[in-house]
Amino acid sequence: MQTVAVLSLKGGVGKTTVVLGLASAAMRRGVRTLVVDLDPQCNATACLEPERTGKGISDVLADPRPDVVRAAITGSAWGDEVDVLVGSEDAESHNGNHPERTLTRLTEALSELDDLIADGELPYQLVLLDCPPSLGRLTRSALVAADRALLVTEPTIFAVSGVQRAFEAVQTERESNNPRLQPLGVIVNRVRPRSHEHQFRIEELREIFGPLVMPVALPDRLAVQQAQGACLPIHQWGTPGAREVALAFNLVLARTLRAGRSRPFDEDDEDEPDDSE
Repeated sequence: MQTVAVLSLKGGVGKTTVVLGLASAAMRRGVRTLVVDLDPQCNATACLEPERTGKGISDVLADPRPDVVRAAITGSAWGDEVDVLVGSEDAESHNGNHPERTLTRLTEALSELDDLIADGELPYQLVLLDCPPSLGRLTRSALVAADRALLVTEPTIFAVSGVQRAFEAVQTERESNNPRLQPLGVIVNRVRPRSHEHQFRIEELREIFGPLVMPVALPDRLAVQQAQGACLPIHQWGTPGAREVALAFNLVLARTLRAGRSRPFDEDDEDEPDDSE
């Protein structure tokens, strides 16, 4: 099981869009996926239209016992391949001043997943953690629980600054609490190829992060908002713009799954961003 935290420390860059796009690509490929909605805005939950549950992520973080986790996970309207650990607005209460030991509660909950699978069901191959756009305890809990961190940005000056801070947060959490955590990469969202400003910012990102910047970027297409408004996977929307975005997500998913099969992290191989300039 590959667990990926999808984060940015700037709001509005399309973090949930990336989670939903990866879930859509995974469903198309037959990869059983669990989306964990840690964002109190609950946008991923709303788009996936899960069945009603008696519990949510706030309950799980308060009490990660198996029966609570089981009650918080349900199927999505997308299909059997995508389940949801549903979000809740009161998850914001877990961003407050809690003891450091509470950072492992999400890890404890996810460790129970294989035992919670019903007879005849396949185990989850991919878990996507949709983080809020801040470095509170919700995001930190995700980084403690994750194998990989996927950093989302737009090609704008403030978003570039946000992704630098997100990378620093990943490095800090790896050194402090989760030595297996690795950066999966930086994905640039809402790119307009003819924009000189966008191309300038992408080159700036490559100078800072080097090969961590994914070679595929997500184009700025109206189809993304249309599919989300209809609560449908981007792969099922069917317009030319949707097909272009879906192809990009197929490539990001392929990189994600390859990373799950790679050898354990070696500090000597670490790709550090060059911020010396």
